[in-house]
Amino acid sequence: MAERVQVARDDGTARPRIQPLAEEQWDTRTRALLATATRDPGGQVPNIFTTLVRHPDLYERFLPFGGQLLHTGRLPGKIRELLILRTSYNTGASYEWGHHVPLAKEEGVTDADIERIPQGPEADGWTDLERHLIRAADELHCAARLPDATWDALAAHFDDADLIEITMLVGLYHMVAYFLNTIGVQLDPGFSNTGFVDGTRELG
Repeated sequence: MAERVQVARDDGTARPRIQPLAEEQWDTRTRALLATATRDPGGQVPNIFTTLVRHPDLYERFLPFGGQLLHTGRLPGKIRELLILRTSYNTGASYEWGHHVPLAKEEGVTDADIERIPQGPEADGWTDLERHLIRAADELHCAARLPDATWDALAAHFDDADLIEITMLVGLYHMVAYFLNTIGVQLDPGFSNTGFVDGTRELG
């Protein structure tokens, strides 16, 4: 497996490079775009959306794609969230982790599963399928492709459309991590990144 590159990272408390757009600055189009955004536990639009909406054309086109994979995709929810959490670990995306741990638990991901996500595919307790999925997330992260052994293992459980979705899902959450980490989007009130481990700090 390719070597991970170590980069300097802050502790998540630095001021964002781009601030979320405050509600008093929302124009008519912004209000329309954010009207369907998922709200946080306090009823506010999450920072990821109020930051991304500063590029309204991109926001408008991104949301249907992200929603397709997250809300109406083909993959079972537990499988989807395991892939997202492992990708959050691999990319050091604490915001992604903080928002998806509650979603993962709703889909049946256990506390034990979450604790072993940073341990990787060889951790005790995974089913064979879960092990293949975690390994797939790692291989896509490190090499941008799946080797035949992993592909064949997944193909025993998923059809062609599912396999396409697995690769696109991991790719989507890499892209989101690049945005979140580079901008410095802050985790919203009501969410916690407890248990988050930054996989980019490791080599191997």
